Amino acid sequence: MTYNARVARRETVAEKRQRAVAVLDGLEAAMPDARIELDYRTPLELLVAVILSAQCTDKRVNLVTPALFARFPDAQAYARVEAADVEPFIRTCGLYRAKAKNIVATARTLVSEHGGQVPLVRDTLAQLPGVGLKTAGVVCIHLGGDAAFPVDTHVKRLAYRLGFTTHEDPDKVEKDLQALLPRERWTLGHQLLVWHGRRTCFARSPDCASCVVAARCPKKGVATAKP
Repeated sequence: MTYNARVARRETVAEKRQRAVAVLDGLEAAMPDARIELDYRTPLELLVAVILSAQCTDKRVNLVTPALFARFPDAQAYARVEAADVEPFIRTCGLYRAKAKNIVATARTLVSEHGGQVPLVRDTLAQLPGVGLKTAGVVCIHLGGDAAFPVDTHVKRLAYRLGFTTHEDPDKVEKDLQALLPRERWTLGHQLLVWHGRRTCFARSPDCASCVVAARCPKKGVATAKP
């Protein structure tokens, strides 16, 4: 279904759902290799990597985690040290003091309450220090835990530009996306929007000319180029 901005009538819910599925189909065809770009081997490594990725690029996180994971192979290893012992490994990630404190505190909670294992229940994960619903959702969807459509800055921006939400609150944006797309496509949908946001639909100067779903996008909030 092509979006036609000249049509005055409001898009029905059924039409919006049809368009949302078509957008995902188009993105999937263009980016068949879309996946999480953080390197990890275990649930704990993914959890730590996602914590580190806040206000930091995945590329930077992937540069620091090999040494970090070698020094701290499990929750018990983090739990035995202080935040100051973790800080040197993640200093280039930004907000490293707060992140080190949260990683150690989270590890101690995992050891004391979960046998050192990462629970794959989103609400439980979200209660851990420095985690929250978005991080918990990312961990869950990539490890076979609770279904979710985590909303990061890219997902939020694209959901608005595509006309799939009018909200600013990530929790409300997630509910809007979940209402539009089949549950079995939430994980891939999240990853496709992240990839598209990083590669084409930039926060500033989105590359609409090369966008594979431009015909289905109302481009809400995108300034029209002047001749």
